Amino acid sequence: MRSFQACNGVLLLALGVSGSNYDTSNSAGLANSQILNDPFPYYFPPQDASPARLFAMSRCQGVDIEEASIDELQKYLASGELTSVQLVTCYIQRHLQTAQYLNSVLELNPDVLSIAAILDQERSNGQVRSALHGIPFLVKDNIGSKDKMQTTAGSWALQGSIIPRDAHVVRQMRKAGAVLMGKATLSEWADMRSNNYSEGYSGRGGQARSSYNFTVNPGGSSSGSAISVSNNVVTFALGTETDGSIINPAERNAIVGIKPTVGLTSRAGVIPESEHQDTVGAFGKTVRDAVYALGIIYGVDARDNYTAAQVGKTPKDGYTQYLANSTALKGAKFGIPWKSFWKKADAHQLAVLLEMVDMVEKAGATIVNGTELPHWREIVSPDYWNWDYGTSRGFPNESEYTYIKVDFYNNIATYLSEVSNTDMKSLHDLVRYNNENIGSEGGWPNVHPAFGSGQDGFLASLATGGVQNETYWQALEFCHRTTREEGIDAALHHDGHNLDALLVPPDVAQSYQIAAQAGYPVITIPASVHPLSGMPFGLAFMGTAWSEATLIKYASATEDLMISSGSQYQRAKTPPTWDGYLERNIPTAPQCAGC
Repeated sequence: MRSFQACNGVLLLALGVSGSNYDTSNSAGLANSQILNDPFPYYFPPQDASPARLFAMSRCQGVDIEEASIDELQKYLASGELTSVQLVTCYIQRHLQTAQYLNSVLELNPDVLSIAAILDQERSNGQVRSALHGIPFLVKDNIGSKDKMQTTAGSWALQGSIIPRDAHVVRQMRKAGAVLMGKATLSEWADMRSNNYSEGYSGRGGQARSSYNFTVNPGGSSSGSAISVSNNVVTFALGTETDGSIINPAERNAIVGIKPTVGLTSRAGVIPESEHQDTVGAFGKTVRDAVYALGIIYGVDARDNYTAAQVGKTPKDGYTQYLANSTALKGAKFGIPWKSFWKKADAHQLAVLLEMVDMVEKAGATIVNGTELPHWREIVSPDYWNWDYGTSRGFPNESEYTYIKVDFYNNIATYLSEVSNTDMKSLHDLVRYNNENIGSEGGWPNVHPAFGSGQDGFLASLATGGVQNETYWQALEFCHRTTREEGIDAALHHDGHNLDALLVPPDVAQSYQIAAQAGYPVITIPASVHPLSGMPFGLAFMGTAWSEATLIKYASATEDLMISSGSQYQRAKTPPTWDGYLERNIPTAPQCAGC
């Protein structure tokens, strides 16, 4: 009894109430003592506030971290103004503030604060593992993490499944001292399951939305990764791309996306789509931030034999050494594949991007127009992105979808063979699950609003039986040849030129589609926002295999040019507007130029 009274006295003192004069007969006294007459420390802004003001980010322990770079965060951590625990807590608070609107995070890591505390202790002992030490990040929910979180590609079918080990890229991040805060939402199964779907939607994660326009496709399939970075839920994130899934959401959320050469980053532990086109890449608000992440995750991994091809073709000391300012543009040579891609952009995007190109030229670069891909009439769809364009023309042996369908059948079986605590062991099992769980997974067409075509992608893959027949090999050879040596490489050497990179408009989806088929790298940087759709678009740098160092040099130099010149074509001049934040349409409006 004495113990209870003592504790009760401490409680009363904490509430500012004296135990000696408190009238226990008047319980309203205690209640009133707990009322905050001045809301602490922030309140929901008045109804007439602008949408963007409703979602302003709070300061973190008195420090402004909204739009903070990794370097700025490291300064705060090094000086003791912030700890990693405090930083993680503030980003979690940001997630909680935006979750019901953006829906960019599928799952939080229950151990994230404990991990951050360990890294704080290491820092206090003088150990800083890398530039990412103590910095929280997210990974797309198809990237495996061997912890208390799940890896499901957004599907309920893999709920509760247990993976054997971290994905290689997650392991590398942990070794570098980065703090895995959680899993980002995505387009379910990275868009493989359906061909008519709501981008950014998954059964487990729901609909992710862009804070620029909540009603429009936010970009996919690494939707949540890009949205989280754009809205300061984390400062960098990892995603995957098979055909546009890094570049598309990056440019549509006004951030930087780096899609590496296939084989630069290991896919081991990542739920697969196609071994010929899958790659793991990075998102950041700046080229530098994205490069910090890339520098940790690239390298040879014995569990992914594609990574062996990079030996002798990648830098020993990472990619940050190639970051440059605008002076690096002097003497650079860039190609403009006008008929291949540029003429497909709408008038507003063309005006903006050509003005940016003009600025690059005035900074000392040489711009060569008409550097076309020799086979552009055959391989570039005239009607937007179409990964089965070969079949649309009557030639399935010239379509990337022909081999991707087969790859998925085989690659997913290999992945599931190592996963336990689940009955899902093959594509057959996944198809059956979706049919038996129509309400949550929409296995049939026109049942679930997010999956208009049901699971036609899965069914198309299932129909192949995983057989690598003559048509398969012909399609693979055609797509590789016409996008590589007779494609991007030919454009880079157009008419005797030796160009450093091709400049392309990434909102013209056919551009990143060709790079995806080639397995070649692309980097996109923010450009502007379209006045009709309210959605951002970017300017992208496309190169040959293993040319990340060159693309990083010129993407960062162009980024610096836009910033140092005070140009309106930069992320800082295009903040999210939170337009339509009260809307909840599913499916979201499709992506289109100027929609």
